[in-house]
Amino acid sequence: MTKPIVIIPTYNEKENISDIINKVFTLSVPFHVLIVDDGSPDGTGQIVKDLMANSYQNKLHILEREGKQGLGTAYIAGFHWCLERGYDYIFEMDADFSHNPDDLVRLHHACANEGNDLAVGSRYISGANVVNWPLARVLLSYYASRYVGIVTGMPIKDTTAGFVCYSAEVLRTLELDKIKFKGYAFQIEMKFLTWKYDFKIKEVPIIFTDRTRGVSKMNKSIIKEAFWGVLQMKFSSLFRKFDRKSN
Repeated sequence: MTKPIVIIPTYNEKENISDIINKVFTLSVPFHVLIVDDGSPDGTGQIVKDLMANSYQNKLHILEREGKQGLGTAYIAGFHWCLERGYDYIFEMDADFSHNPDDLVRLHHACANEGNDLAVGSRYISGANVVNWPLARVLLSYYASRYVGIVTGMPIKDTTAGFVCYSAEVLRTLELDKIKFKGYAFQIEMKFLTWKYDFKIKEVPIIFTDRTRGVSKMNKSIIKEAFWGVLQMKFSSLFRKFDRKSN
């Protein structure tokens, strides 16, 4: 039996957090959940701790950090926490239901049953499967992934996807503390390194639905980091060897 865990980073997600946690624990796969909360002033962390004490002992966990430190660092901290505790499939998922928790089962199947090392919940396998986004944002996201693919050569259509499953072997191989980017470029860098180390990757089609409660964390600095970061990442990779045996 596999030991899977879903990492959900949070900052001011009190409107969504109970519902998303409750939903994950109804699924057919026995997922654990790790909330990485960056000191949410709205009380998100306390809601999680109440659920831990009253409903989900030993399968719901929280990692509390001081202040808003960025999506990438939240996941890196979560990855280390999960690896130290022996989880073998580690998922990333948003708290706002933009990712359908039901699709966790399909991502798990792609890794645990089909032998892939990374499963990507992909919006762009055929067209753009996005609901409630304005057209400008759909185009920005879609062509951002196209841009990343052209620059890096990665055969992944949704390079910025934040709904993924990694095997523990991938995360042990990547030098997590050397991941440079903190915003959405973090998602690109993780996939790029996984690909460069020649791990097996599969895209699983999903429908992405924009949040209906809470506030989006997207801003111009995140977009700028992703645009220039891809060029830097590709250039740096030309002078680096990707050998699993040496890691």
